[in-house]
Amino acid sequence: MVFFVRTAGEQDVEAIRALLRETWHATYDGFYGSAKVAELTTTWHSAAAIKAQIGKRDGEFLVADDGRKLGGVGYAAMSPKMTKTAMLHQLYVRPSCQNEGIGRDIFAELETCFPDAEIMRLEVEPRNVRAIAFYNRLGFIEVDRTKNCGGADSGIEAVVMEKPLAG
Repeated sequence: MVFFVRTAGEQDVEAIRALLRETWHATYDGFYGSAKVAELTTTWHSAAAIKAQIGKRDGEFLVADDGRKLGGVGYAAMSPKMTKTAMLHQLYVRPSCQNEGIGRDIFAELETCFPDAEIMRLEVEPRNVRAIAFYNRLGFIEVDRTKNCGGADSGIEAVVMEKPLAG
């Protein structure tokens, strides 16, 4: 199936939520357990949170769409705390659609959305070796570690990775 990368709209919110739930359970249940993943997806991927991301002025929310279903999502926004830095907050591909280039295609589009950014930064679960290898292939390198991925006091460890953006 051919997926086209496009900007997400409010009509996509429920499909995005479903994709994130499926992808998070497939990826993180083994690390955190199903109950914790359900709690995180309910909070972090609520309809209100996704709508806010879609409407964010300095952000870009993309979906890979084949006309029947979403194969992946990506969301990045300029950092309010770090100059000339875009934060990659989400890049997830439906498990049944992985290894088809969807993540690469979404990221390639996101890279071009922030002309004032010099760096793209992300946080990734340290045990998610597939994701770390994927980001390494895209040119990211580890620059730090945090014990609070996604926000203060989350208690979730992450590898912090960065990639210089072409200016």
